[in-house]
Amino acid sequence: MSAQAALNGLYIDGQWSAGDALLQVISPVTEASLAQVAGGGAEAVDQALRAATRSFARWSHSSGAERAVVLRRIARGVAERRERLMHLQSSNNGKPQFEAAMDVDDVIATFDYYAGLAEGQDQAQDAEVALPSADFGARLRREPCGVVGLIVPWNFPMVTTAWKLAPALAAGCCVVLKPSEVTPLAELELAAIIADSGLPDGVFNLVCGTGLAVGAPLAADPRVAKISFTGSNAVGVQVMQRAAETVKGVSLELGGKSSLLVLADADLDLAVELACGGGFFNAGQMCSATSRVLVADELADDFLLRLKARAEAIRVGDPCDPEVAMGPLVNQAQYRRVLAHIERGLNVGARLVCGGGRPAGLTQGFFIQPTVFTEVSLDSALWREEIFGPVLCVRSFSSEQEAVALANDSEFGLVASVVGADLDNAERVANALQAGLVWINAPQVIFPQTAWGGYKQSSIGRELGPWGLQAFQELKHVIRAL
Repeated sequence: MSAQAALNGLYIDGQWSAGDALLQVISPVTEASLAQVAGGGAEAVDQALRAATRSFARWSHSSGAERAVVLRRIARGVAERRERLMHLQSSNNGKPQFEAAMDVDDVIATFDYYAGLAEGQDQAQDAEVALPSADFGARLRREPCGVVGLIVPWNFPMVTTAWKLAPALAAGCCVVLKPSEVTPLAELELAAIIADSGLPDGVFNLVCGTGLAVGAPLAADPRVAKISFTGSNAVGVQVMQRAAETVKGVSLELGGKSSLLVLADADLDLAVELACGGGFFNAGQMCSATSRVLVADELADDFLLRLKARAEAIRVGDPCDPEVAMGPLVNQAQYRRVLAHIERGLNVGARLVCGGGRPAGLTQGFFIQPTVFTEVSLDSALWREEIFGPVLCVRSFSSEQEAVALANDSEFGLVASVVGADLDNAERVANALQAGLVWINAPQVIFPQTAWGGYKQSSIGRELGPWGLQAFQELKHVIRAL
């Protein structure tokens, strides 16, 4: 992809065009320019919203079966360009190839799943509602909420988009999508697939640009019925404040500081693998990272030795190399932020078990070694704040009650993991955790059929499953005298 000619960063009303804001896309591996994207600002947002508003009357009255045809075409288009999309994920985002492949497969599965839900709406619409009076009848309708704004982050481009876009289209909404200005390349390719899917012009619109230039006017515009945002808590608050000005619906998927609990009867090898997966997948750049590892006292020393060996064996490097297990952080700002967290942790007395800096032999790129700390204070930033990098903190516990209390002592509540041989006991511990999703003896596998979102400051609303579809629908009851 050439950095000489700017890519069109606007797809509005079925047409590609270039905006007047030039975005530099940087390789996290080489630190060189990958591409330039010509995006827009408030004027482009206005054009996109006019197109979406115009198209809503037609698309909102299409049948679920008609929407399903388009959603399945998108899924097939993604499957056909699988290798291309994987390459863009690796080069722009820094994902190793196996992670990029998982992301593409997730996108395909999500569009297919919501195609099925779209078809099911035709049969479920106007369902009769039982009433206590024979003098009245009632029926229930689920209708699209309107034009929606989707703002997605850089850590899972395409995946987060699919989680929002597929249910929004299935519901009959028209969309304006703002991808991250840091990782727009795979999103532009996905938009090209959508453009070829037979979706009517104006139903899907994309505006590349910064948060201030695009996200802020999108969140505040009264023509937008719903904003769905994934990103940091700080920006989520700003989105919510702007949306409040016109009392629009808001879904937020924000931060996490999640725990992995290794119970006294856990398989240590499994626990180490799950700890590495929960902390170092996507270089730790996950809101679901289980970066707080709680280990039963009797296992703690052995676990830490095994974790250190396993973390040091992780091959870090160019994500296009199929042997590489962990790539770079996404950009220089994130790289510096994570290193600053590590330095602060050292300054307040946390013990560094392994990692903490740039891997040997990698002189350029935003690479950080898998890093493990212990003896971390409960009030330190390492323990309490979302680092969004490959940094794990390990702490032992003397009872399961203590472990649950430590895990729940957080302003977040997105996910958690439990490792233990006694499944009944592990289930009981899982039920005590304040989190939207809990894995037991399992990696962080996510299915379109199960909800995504959490407690406390991690989320407002849920994505995926039927709940993801309902997030873009309004309920209407019609009551009639018989």
